[in-house]
Amino acid sequence: MKLEQKLRTFGGVPLTHGTLLSILDEYRSPNDKIVRMIDDGLLLPIKKGLYAVSPEITGIPISLPLVANLLYGPSYVSMEYALHHYGIIPERVVEITSMTTRRGKTYDLTVGRFSYTHSPPEFYAIGIGRVENPDQTGFLMASPEKALCDKLVFTRNLNIKSRDALEELLFDDLRVDEDLLARFDMKVIHACIAAGIKSDMLRALLQLVNTFQRKVS
Repeated sequence: MKLEQKLRTFGGVPLTHGTLLSILDEYRSPNDKIVRMIDDGLLLPIKKGLYAVSPEITGIPISLPLVANLLYGPSYVSMEYALHHYGIIPERVVEITSMTTRRGKTYDLTVGRFSYTHSPPEFYAIGIGRVENPDQTGFLMASPEKALCDKLVFTRNLNIKSRDALEELLFDDLRVDEDLLARFDMKVIHACIAAGIKSDMLRALLQLVNTFQRKVS
């Protein structure tokens, strides 16, 4: 199988250095070949030891959320990027925002900007699921409810306790879709409250979601 055909099979999935070496085993100097593949535009370097095949070769966009999972972990995509993915906020988000149990970190790379916010393990573990890409690859992302809870809890210097102030933030500043808010799974918010971080603010969110759900029921 020709090299480009081998590369095409990876689609939008990032490749490790070890994976590249395994498909370049017929080359005497595989590391030199990797450098030439980058120079020729076949490979895009993400960080040391991690690459993506050019979409011009695969015809498939690079899965940036999957890159985020692999770049720094454990992690899952959340906050603004996830909220936009679900259509909860309208503004397009360029930065891929994630949560991690490790210290916060930011990467400015050729393929995009990736930021990671620290979350305590007991809060981190709530409301994470696998999202499927069209090419049947997948990545870890917060549920809609968890993405909003992460946004509220881990935005610095934000500690809203009244319903009026929360409504102003959600509907005036973030422009959250009210219809989607009414579909939230209250059990996820309850679990976030039980984790004990900014519980008053999350209780205000729970009351607001409950009000919207009663309106549509």
